[in-house]
Amino acid sequence: MKGHSDAKTPEAYIAEVEEGRRQDVQRLHDLIREVSPELEPTMEFGILGYGKYHYKYASGREGEWMKVGIANNKRYISLYCCAADENGYVAEGFKERLPKASIGKSCVRFKRLSDLDEAVLRELIQATAAGRF
Repeated sequence: MKGHSDAKTPEAYIAEVEEGRRQDVQRLHDLIREVSPELEPTMEFGILGYGKYHYKYASGREGEWMKVGIANNKRYISLYCCAADENGYVAEGFKERLPKASIGKSCVRFKRLSDLDEAVLRELIQATAAGRF
C-alpha cells in the first residue's frame, strides 16, 4: 500500500502497510493516541486521520479536515500536523529539532521513525492538537 487506502478502520489501514514500515506506522498511531487521546481516529480521507476541525476560506469554501494524519507513501511516511499558532505553521517550528525529517508547512516526512526524537514528536503532536487553523 502506498498513500491513500480504501481501509475503513485504523487497524485495517495499519494492516495494509508493508512489513518493513508497519511497526513505525503502528508506533506513530499509538503515540498520537497516547499524547492526544481527544483526537479521535478517522479514515475519511484515504489516510489515517485524528481529530477534525472545520475550515472556511475567504472565498466561502468550507469543510472538515483532520488535525493530525499519517500516510504511508512510496519513499517515506508522512505525518500531517494541520495547525498554526501565533508563530505560523506548527510543523515548521520543529525543523531544527527534527533534522532527519523533511518538513513543509504541515507535513513531516521521514523514512524511519527511529530517525526522529520521540520526545520532540510528542511535543509536535501536542502543539498540533492545541493549535488552530
